[in-house]
Amino acid sequence: MQDTRSTSDSPEFKRLWWHSRRGMLELDVLLLPFLEEAYLGLDEEDQKRYEKLLTCEDTDMFEWFMQRSRPDDADLQRIVDIILSRVQPD
Repeated sequence: MQDTRSTSDSPEFKRLWWHSRRGMLELDVLLLPFLEEAYLGLDEEDQKRYEKLLTCEDTDMFEWFMQRSRPDDADLQRIVDIILSRVQPD
């Protein structure tokens, strides 16, 4: 059985792409490039964290990515940090 997460043309990846489009420019410019450029390289646990992130409210995600607040959930904080590290390299 083929892993549905393994390619960018899989139905699962396309579903994630649509869920990554938030309609808020500040989130779209972070999430869509991250999905397209980094998601497939994540380990399975971090992929699950990204999927969990997509269930959150846009206003919460905006606050986290603008670093005005932090998620209470350690898994969400990890994926937020991973995404931020891509746009704010050391």
